Amino acid sequence: MKTTENTPLILEKGHATTEEALQLFDSLEPVNLDFMMGRWQGSGLDTNHPMDGLLEASNWYGKEFVDPETVHPLLFLDNQGKIFKVAPNPSAMNSIGKFPIFKKPFMKPLLMLTNSLLKTEESQARLRMMEYRGIVSATMIYDYLPINDTFRKIDDNTVFGIMDFKNSSQPFFFVLKRCVI
Repeated sequence: MKTTENTPLILEKGHATTEEALQLFDSLEPVNLDFMMGRWQGSGLDTNHPMDGLLEASNWYGKEFVDPETVHPLLFLDNQGKIFKVAPNPSAMNSIGKFPIFKKPFMKPLLMLTNSLLKTEESQARLRMMEYRGIVSATMIYDYLPINDTFRKIDDNTVFGIMDFKNSSQPFFFVLKRCVI
């Protein structure tokens, strides 16, 4: 059975091995910049990555692409369910995945407080067509972090993302679903 036939199963389960996730990513078609415009709601795909569950534990909502130069890579929900934009913190990104305690439910208020202190209206990334794993596709480049998120199409309203973080030997995987605003 082809990996693309396993796509619904992998997404429904919410977990896969890194190799299965890479096979799925490689089997999907690329997307262009226009396809990515808009707001997207995200969820992680558990592959035993140190960051698995961390975004969800901190009330991550997703990403927003306004134009190629204006990208909000981290949208979160506050206690009232309102979306706000966060400036990624380089120090936190380099260390937070090393401490599994941050994924525990009792840490959620602290993570939400930390995110609220990093609120911004400023763009924190940009979007370009780049080659990754031999295919050119829309890629989000963080302004202040050595991270690129590359996207591949699952369907007209869903993309599979892979976070390539220079300081991590293992990629982080996530799914984005297009929001109707």
